Amino acid sequence: MLSGRRLDLADPSPMDVEIEDIAHGLARVARWNGQTRGEHAFSVAEHSVLVEDICRRLQPDLTPQQRLTALLHDSPEYVIGDMISPFKALLGESYKTIEARLQEAIHIRFGLRPVTPQKLKRLIKKADLICAWAEAIQLAGFSEDEANRLFGKPPEGTKLKLSPKAVPDAQAAFMKRYAQINKLLEPS
Repeated sequence: MLSGRRLDLADPSPMDVEIEDIAHGLARVARWNGQTRGEHAFSVAEHSVLVEDICRRLQPDLTPQQRLTALLHDSPEYVIGDMISPFKALLGESYKTIEARLQEAIHIRFGLRPVTPQKLKRLIKKADLICAWAEAIQLAGFSEDEANRLFGKPPEGTKLKLSPKAVPDAQAAFMKRYAQINKLLEPS
């Protein structure tokens, strides 16, 4: 990693995880394998910030730990990239195992529960699908009907206006949201 940390994919240590590395990597990983409209790719960093925001809109009483869990929901992708779901399915359990190990190390590093509780996982998945719906229509060329079939029609009041950012801006937005949540985690 740019921080100088060496992350062992077979046995990732929480001590080798740095938020700056996560932000740096996620800002450079393109959603939809970069097959989107616009001057800039829509990054996983941008997606992560939006998913956390949607989670807060859907459930305003989330704890700071739950908010951070939502922000970090795709954090293993800073190391392994963002693969499309059909490809992940082809890779099977070995991919899921590596991803889960990385997620656990990241969660432990930031004082979160190693495995996301099911209720929170469902909320994050719902927010993830709402974001994917907007990405599909606005950036990836899907029709509304096609996006509705694949991701479900988003609830009223959750529609998004996406504007992909340049890498430095996406990285800064992720770090800004992390800092805001981290401030809520600090003892008074």
